[in-house]
Amino acid sequence: MAFNFQSSAVPTRENRLGSITGYQGDLMDLVNKSRCGTLKNRDRCFSQSSTCLSSCAISQLMGIRDVAIVYHAPAGCTALAPGSSIQNRQLAVKIGISNASVILGTDLSEADTVFGATDSVRDIVRSTYEKYHPKAIFVASSCVSGVIGEDLDSVVEELREEYDIPIASVQCEGFKSRIWASGFDISDHAVLQAIVKPPQEKRPVINFKNFYESEREQITALFAEFGVRPQFLYQNATVEELSHISESLATVCICGTLGTYLGNALEQLYGVPYIRTINPLGVTGYETWLREIGRVIGKEDEVEAYIARERAVYLPQIDEVKQQLKGLRAVIGMGPGYTYEVSRVLQELGMEVVWAAAWHYDGKYDNDQVPPALEHLQANSSDNLRLSVADQQNFEVLNIIQKYQPDIYFSRHPGTTVWAIKQGVAALYVADEYMIFGYKGTLNFAKTVLDTIRNRSFEKNLAARVKLPYTDWWYEQNSSKFLREEENHG
Repeated sequence: MAFNFQSSAVPTRENRLGSITGYQGDLMDLVNKSRCGTLKNRDRCFSQSSTCLSSCAISQLMGIRDVAIVYHAPAGCTALAPGSSIQNRQLAVKIGISNASVILGTDLSEADTVFGATDSVRDIVRSTYEKYHPKAIFVASSCVSGVIGEDLDSVVEELREEYDIPIASVQCEGFKSRIWASGFDISDHAVLQAIVKPPQEKRPVINFKNFYESEREQITALFAEFGVRPQFLYQNATVEELSHISESLATVCICGTLGTYLGNALEQLYGVPYIRTINPLGVTGYETWLREIGRVIGKEDEVEAYIARERAVYLPQIDEVKQQLKGLRAVIGMGPGYTYEVSRVLQELGMEVVWAAAWHYDGKYDNDQVPPALEHLQANSSDNLRLSVADQQNFEVLNIIQKYQPDIYFSRHPGTTVWAIKQGVAALYVADEYMIFGYKGTLNFAKTVLDTIRNRSFEKNLAARVKLPYTDWWYEQNSSKFLREEENHG
């Protein structure tokens, strides 16, 4: 797709990628419809929960060091600020630096929604600059400021004339999209529009888009084997570092959902190759990813030497645990960047994925191709995997767990694992994005899965003492009946 940086607005994933939040079927059907462009969204006649895209956009930008976010929103919307601030400071201390980024709300009132409050935005930006001296300022919209039509773009244009730091308008009204991952794209757009500069030279750097860089030390050592260093985005990156990401040798990402906008835009605008393989989770994913990096940066021999050395250490250990996992059954409920990747890893470990639920699904990424994880699954799965797309609809997930009675349930977002445990099913919260990264991560993950399944006393005791709100009547329902028969575009 063509990227338009003359505007601060970003097309939603529904419009840009054909993304959906309602589907129930199987792997072959989903991939085939994605390829031929016939995939359509199905609306629910009942919806339980979801997440706001504003929080995704703002939390991404908040990770950049020493920036300020002015959130033009009512006080309630800025409830995310304390959590983001604490998280940033903890992650900064972990690597021996400081991160003084701040979020300030404009505290929109009822009077503001009638008469407008752009003058307040100007005043708050000016006082923010004087008090905190940030390296960049992001002025973010909310549902309320979007509904009343506040012209933040014009305010930002005026303020850019006053200050010599990047100032960006971030159009992240929560109602714009049902898919909160649209917030990731909005934050990428703001960084590309306001901070990234055209390249002056090539640097021995690989852009690494991730969430919280928990494996910074391991990845830094890994890339050093190939004569390059990682630039983690955006957590703990400086504005100066971000201004040079157009000069990197390549861009990689721990999650395809997170990285599609930035990776494809850098490639299209500045010729920075975007590594589009399956994610580096599990043995197959890790080796595929490494080999493509080696090809792109001209380090194939070094990569093969590394793979051979590490295989000798870890594969015998992984195979030993794999024998004990063989035949165990799993249900998965995660974002799409992990649902299909974790499904692949579990199949590599000899487990059976009886159902995979993703919180949304991108029909195609920004390079107009079906997500690599789906294509890999279709080509390598012995069975036609049962799938659904449901934006954190826990009532549907519980129905699936009750029906299939898996040995273990995997989730990646808070709030779902506990329900499986209350049903007496072993559950594993895949919170850390690097939990299955590389050979060592795959081995540790396999051992954790085995331990979780074998130690079931907590789940059994809790299930025996908890009364769930779901009745036998509900468990007998086919959850697909809550998807409207009339299909609508997302």
